Amino acid sequence: MLDALEDGPAALAELVARTGLPRATAHRLAVALEFHALVTRDTEGRFLLGPRIAVSNPIVAAAGSVLDALRDETGESAALYVRTGADSRLCVASSERASGLRDTVPVGAVLPMTAGSAAHIFLAATGEPLPAGATFGARELAAVKRYGYGASVAEREPGLASVSAPVHDAAGVTIAAISVSGPVERLTRTPGKRFGPAVSAAARRLERSLKKPSP
Repeated sequence: MLDALEDGPAALAELVARTGLPRATAHRLAVALEFHALVTRDTEGRFLLGPRIAVSNPIVAAAGSVLDALRDETGESAALYVRTGADSRLCVASSERASGLRDTVPVGAVLPMTAGSAAHIFLAATGEPLPAGATFGARELAAVKRYGYGASVAEREPGLASVSAPVHDAAGVTIAAISVSGPVERLTRTPGKRFGPAVSAAARRLERSLKKPSP
């Protein structure tokens, strides 16, 4: 079941096709795995790998201190996302602003690839077409390649802004997006200018942490 979901989110019918299991059995196993946070569901009700699987990823273990430092430097909530399929991304780690108005994205939350600066990062890395319903365009993707970070204003929610930067593996492949987000009143209408360098620097710190040998 988990191997089947590595190919991306799947509705029950697709999960049955991938696993070859009877429909009732596939549903029962998927629900059981969901109970243990090994599987979760997106906004369309499709099954996908859950936050407990993501936590085993070395990047999650390395992200905690980097996100805390980014939160303290910017005064905004910080988060780390990984791609979970063609049209979704998963929050695998976060560090929330202690008080005041803030954007809270819980670990395990599945967000679409149609809005938000983290979506800019993943799509700019692959060069794939914009998804249907995207609230941004080619200009935003070009900005990621030009500046090394992406920024969004009121794409995911009115009054919300965010800045994201790519995290690369040793081969230069984008494996995650690190972000800060909060109200436009604090991040301003040009959040990239305000926090782009800080978020990019945090991404580089996380990359260096991944390269360190295990003790």
